[in-house]
Amino acid sequence: MRTQGFGGSFEKVGHTLKILLQRRADYNQKDIDSAVNTIFERFGGVERFIKRGASVLLKVNLVSGHVPSARVTTDPAVVRAVACAVLKAGGRPVIADSPGIDSFSRAARVSGIASVAEELNIPCEELTDSLRVSCDGGARYIELSRRAVESDVIINLPKMKTHAQMLLTMSVKNMFGCVVGQKKAEWHYNMGLRRDPFAELLLDIWLATRPALTIMDGVVGMDGQGPTHGKPFSYGLVAGAEDALTMDLHLCKMMGARLDDYPLWRAAVSKNLPQTNLSDDDIAGDFLPSHRWNADIPKLDSLSLVPFSSNALAKALTSRPVHKSSRCIGVQKCGKCVALCAAKAIHFERNHKQDKKLQFDYDKCIRCYCCHEMCPAGAIDFKEGLMMKAGKAISRIRKVWGNWD
Repeated sequence: MRTQGFGGSFEKVGHTLKILLQRRADYNQKDIDSAVNTIFERFGGVERFIKRGASVLLKVNLVSGHVPSARVTTDPAVVRAVACAVLKAGGRPVIADSPGIDSFSRAARVSGIASVAEELNIPCEELTDSLRVSCDGGARYIELSRRAVESDVIINLPKMKTHAQMLLTMSVKNMFGCVVGQKKAEWHYNMGLRRDPFAELLLDIWLATRPALTIMDGVVGMDGQGPTHGKPFSYGLVAGAEDALTMDLHLCKMMGARLDDYPLWRAAVSKNLPQTNLSDDDIAGDFLPSHRWNADIPKLDSLSLVPFSSNALAKALTSRPVHKSSRCIGVQKCGKCVALCAAKAIHFERNHKQDKKLQFDYDKCIRCYCCHEMCPAGAIDFKEGLMMKAGKAISRIRKVWGNWD
């Protein structure tokens, strides 16, 4: 079992590098291999992380079955480069994740990650078998995959994407995949509309699993309505960090988002974590801290404006999922939205032509938008709530006032 992590020190030993940003234009395997090897070298060498015979969990982003060109999942070239580095150091890599609704075998096959495992003759496995883990100083217990908890080393391999509910989904949120299967939906249901407590949960999971190294696939990521239905966006980046949270917060700014809008930032501030003391000196490599990609960042409802003693009022004012029947492939062929919804707020209308009339019970709906995230046909969209419309109006007014100045 890993001895590092689980609330250990944030201090580095023997070096001060925090984040390495490397420019890569495409997924040419030699270029990706070079980027990954450079990350290991700059953080003290692969042998610093991987001891001979160590079990190494490669935690990929395998949210559901999408081809690599969709830019939803960690690219096979990145996974292959890291797995080869681990094998060369004498480690025993296992590629793993726990998709929210898709079968793991299908997601791994469609994404091209299973092919990497077959080529290198290494395991590619679903994270199962939950183990109860103490988090936040014993204030909370979370059931996480036994393999994630008991691996000697975790290397985190997230995808650089926006997220329609949590603004961004990158390094810290990728560790949510260590929650097994449908238990993810249970956490969404328990948190409901509350983004900041959910972000605190993400921090607790990251602190409990504490990956030894994070290597971000941002060569071509996603913006817009991510994490599955946004648009491919060329960030041209392969990034590395020992401290995933520090990297996420810096990349938030560099993507063009406001830190105050990022639930993970607010949760880190509420926990008084040292990573919130950001410095330009944290970053080295091919991108300056002042670089801005100006990605299309999702607009989130300003939930903090709602008195949550009135959950009905909150639901009335927030955005809600809506069905696009022209895109829907029907419950007989799919039905993932119904199967996934922990609130039991979705059903298909019986005897409807082609079985494509989806009904939402908005009183039950918790606005987790997992149905939007998991729909393979992009048949679930958003109807903006009054808070989002008001927020956009205020932004336009501020922009006009700024131009007057």
